[in-house]
Amino acid sequence: MAKENSGRAQKPLPKYDRVILADIRRTRRGKHHDLLGGIFQDLDSLPEGSAIKIPLNKVDGTTLANLRSAVHRASTARGTAIETLSDEENFYIWKTSSK
Repeated sequence: MAKENSGRAQKPLPKYDRVILADIRRTRRGKHHDLLGGIFQDLDSLPEGSAIKIPLNKVDGTTLANLRSAVHRASTARGTAIETLSDEENFYIWKTSSK
């Protein structure tokens, strides 16, 4: 006796949950997120002609190159024009006018 088959192949059940794209946060929360949050909070309230001075020994082992890179990525994402400068002990950040 032949098996009855409706002619349709059954789709396997999905292995993973599905979500709506609109419900997903599209920004990444990197390891410098909390540090950058504090920096940009201070930067937003910074008077013109002033800079933020960040002691390099207070950034939890983050290298100057990684800090500078993270700050520039965040400023680009926020649309904030900044400049940076550093010396042996400190990292300085200030807002500039957009080009």
